[in-house]
Amino acid sequence: MLVVLSTSVALVAVTILVLYETLRLTSEHLAELPVPPRTRIIVVVLAAFVGHTVAVWVYAGAYWLLVLRLGLGAFSGVPVESFEDCLFVSVVAYTSLGYGDHVPLGHARLLTGVEALNGLLLIGWSASFTYLAMERYWPLHGKRPRSAALRRKGARLGRGTETTPGREPAFPPSTKP
Repeated sequence: MLVVLSTSVALVAVTILVLYETLRLTSEHLAELPVPPRTRIIVVVLAAFVGHTVAVWVYAGAYWLLVLRLGLGAFSGVPVESFEDCLFVSVVAYTSLGYGDHVPLGHARLLTGVEALNGLLLIGWSASFTYLAMERYWPLHGKRPRSAALRRKGARLGRGTETTPGREPAFPPSTKP
């Protein structure tokens, strides 16, 4: 039980770090992409999907190691005999889909429950991130970026050195103390 509990804590930490780094890198490089706002939003969604996919595979590896190799827990119903089966169990648990064809027994129940809670929180986190990106880039649909010549002309007229819409950092740091 202690092995599965400590593994669950480690898996939560690893998957949080994976999604954090995925979203952080996306945020840092999104404004640099020479693509229209619509494509930037698609990039955000795809990046979140990649982060979640990695998290599901991490949990699948844990099921494979703990249940199939070390015998800590089991599944009833449809047999879980391969890594692909572990991957399916992980997707069903992470998304809280709960088909019910694989029912965890013993210590595997703790791991699947933690994965479901972790997946719920991480999916909510990426949904919030996607919302922020959409809030930033949605109004830019259909607008053409200002040319460099117009920016220079605006600077000479004392209007400041405005940047092209969408070229600022995706989520600039707060100026609040």
